[in-house]
This record gives sequence, structure tokens and C-alpha cells, in this order.
Amino acid sequence: MTQSGQAESETPSTLIHCVRDRQQAKLELERLANRSTGNSQKQAMATVEDILDTVRSQGDQALITLTERFDGFRPEPLTVAPEELEDAWRKTPKKLQSALELAYRRIQNFHQHQRPNDLMVQGIHGEQLGRRWRPVEKAGIYIPGGRAAYPSTVLMNAVPAQVAGVEQLVMTSPAGRDGQINRTVLAAAHLAGIRQVLRLGGAQAIAALAFGTATVPKVDVISGPGNLYVTLAKKAVYGQVGIDSLAGPSEVLVIADQSARVEQVAADLLAQSEHDPLAAAVLLTTEASLAEQLPSHLEAQLKGHPREQICRASLSNWGLVVICESLERCVQLSDHFAPEHLELLVEHPHTIADRIKNAGAIFIGPWTPEAVGDYLAGPNHTLPTCGTARFSGALSVETFLRHTSLIEFNRSALEATANAVRELASSEGLHSHAESVRIRFE
Repeated sequence: MTQSGQAESETPSTLIHCVRDRQQAKLELERLANRSTGNSQKQAMATVEDILDTVRSQGDQALITLTERFDGFRPEPLTVAPEELEDAWRKTPKKLQSALELAYRRIQNFHQHQRPNDLMVQGIHGEQLGRRWRPVEKAGIYIPGGRAAYPSTVLMNAVPAQVAGVEQLVMTSPAGRDGQINRTVLAAAHLAGIRQVLRLGGAQAIAALAFGTATVPKVDVISGPGNLYVTLAKKAVYGQVGIDSLAGPSEVLVIADQSARVEQVAADLLAQSEHDPLAAAVLLTTEASLAEQLPSHLEAQLKGHPREQICRASLSNWGLVVICESLERCVQLSDHFAPEHLELLVEHPHTIADRIKNAGAIFIGPWTPEAVGDYLAGPNHTLPTCGTARFSGALSVETFLRHTSLIEFNRSALEATANAVRELASSEGLHSHAESVRIRFE
């Protein structure tokens, strides 16, 4: 903690930084939003470009070699056999099966309401103007591994693609050094009806989906979060293939007033920080006493925590408490940060929710911990991070759809607009544009 931070801090604890000053709070939030950028990204990009070129030129052989180098095993075969998916589901405990099935139903039910309708309108001269939605043919979903397994991410990515009507769905996920993908992840894939699963992770998996190899089909859209190398690979192949978003490390921002219970606030901040050392956990509160009590509750809940070191790294580097003079100031700072997850632990949460402009997902009231959104509430948990909620939203059915404009003029419509079309074409110096209209009336 800096000297100025110590002067403003409401607690001697160094576990999580606390400030009061409005300008310093904005600077701290901007620091958090930029936590995954910098020189490390530039260095990683050079590695990613090399991986992409290698996979593009060498195909399956590159995938095998790169996986052996980075993950410590040879993925031969590259694909998981269908019977392994069935076996993973059979070996999943019944209670976990039931939880996965409940999550699948709720996610599917919500996403079915997202399908957009085709549009057709008639113009004043009888012309027909419309927009038609169709699914992409092939989609690839990336499911991260590493520090944790994410069967929920399988469902959150597979379901919107299926609701959209995607014909072929390919899943890729990094395996452990034994060459095995987490069993619950495979069970979720089986439940979701995915039949093609690849034992691939990292930038090489994105390259395989984007370019195609003898084993891996070239897809039209890639979705799913990953580490820095995965994100940079998605950024590099965008344009050759569609992507959902460029996901950064996860984050939560909690707005709390005098009605909030400090133990709930602590638990919700830890629920985010346990994801990753780069995860950000922020509290904006009007109650100085809540800020004062928070560190001791964090420490108490960290005792015996299975991911204690990850939590401590996250909170010490990317944790923040801001004491605000009003809830209006909390709203302003939250919109400035544009959080991925926003929790409203306040007396009148709907009033505050209505005033929020920028957030990936809003969790309203004390009975809505962010964890329900992660697993089974229904709306998608793949959300914009690091300030991108200012201009983007959650993964959705529309991610796997594309729309086509439909235009049908009749003679009357073209006659009524011909002079304007020719005038505009002439203004742009496009002679044949104008001629293509004139010649129809010879």
C-alpha cells in the first residue's frame, strides 16, 4: 500500500486496499481494468503468432508437437472417443448429474427466448424489405482447464449454439499431463449432446478451429474464455472466423449500503478472487463500518480455504474497497469501471439497477449471489470483462447466428427512387451505378 493509501485507509490490513478519495478511486479502478495489458501481452503475442503459423502449415502434427511441449503429453489420438463421454456421464455421482441436468434445463429455457424473429416490412411503393436470421454451420467452443474445471462453461457455450440451430459443434479443452480431460467436463459435454471433443488447449486449439486440420474441422465461430494466449489467438484469427469476445480475467463489483451483511460481502468477494490471481474483487460502500469489518471476515473465511493463495494474490493485487459519500457516487464509479459482474447488496436494489448503464450482469438483492449466475440462473455467464461492458454483452444465441438483408423492389418503387439513386451515384463518381438504374427504363 502506498503512503497516500495508508493515510486514507480505514484499516491497517494489507489484504485489500481501501480508499476514500474520489479521484484515487477512479485511478485504482482504471488500473484494475488494465490489469491484463502491458509488455507481457506484447511478448505473448509473438509466441501466439508463431503457434498460429505452425498449425496453419503443419496441421495435426503441429498440434501433437505443441501439446507435448506445453502440456506434457502426446495427444494421440487428438479426439476423445464417444464412449469416453458416455462413460464419464455414467461415473458422475447422481447428485452431480441432477445438478448438471437442472443447470442445462434452466440455461436452455432462458436461451430459447433469445431467438430473434425474421423481419419483413413493405415500403410505401410496395417494395419488400427484410432481415433473415440463419445459424452458422459449424461452431467451436473452448473450455478452459488449468487451475479449475468448468463443466458450467460447457453448458453456457453449447446451449446457445444448439438453440441457434448450429449443425456441428466441436469442443476443445486442455487435458492434464495424463492426457485426460476432467471427467465432469466430459460428462457435461455428453449431457449437452456434443460428440466431437478434442484434447487440445492454448493458442494451438484456437488455430486448429480457425484454420482446420485433417482431424479438426474449420469452424465459423469460436466461443469460450481462456488464458492470455487463448485470448490473443482469438484476436489474431478474428476476421477469418467469428469470435464471441476477448475475455480477460474475471471480476466482481459489489455495491453495499447499511443493509448489507459483511459476511456475505466477504464471501462474494472471495468467490470471485478464488478464480485466478488476476481476478478483481471490488466493494463500493457508503458504510465505513462495513469497510472496517471486511478484512477480518475475509481472513476468517480464508482459514483452511483450499485456494487460499490464489485468493490472497487476487485480493492483495486487484482487490479494492472504496468508501463513497452516497449510492449515487457508487453508481458513477461502477459505470466508470463497467464490471463483468455487479452485485447490489442495498436496501432498494431495483432503484439502483435501473440507474446502472454499464455491467455484464447485475445480481439484484441479498438472495442473488453471483454464483447462481455462474451455474444455473439461466442467462449466460460468458460476459464482457475489463471495461468492455461499455460496448458489449453476454454470449447469446445471436453469437451463433448471422442475418441477411432481403430487398425486393418492384417497377413502381424503382421509378419513384431512380432519380435519387442516380443523383447519389453521380455525386460519388460511380457512373455504372447510375446506368444500372437508367438502363432498366429504356
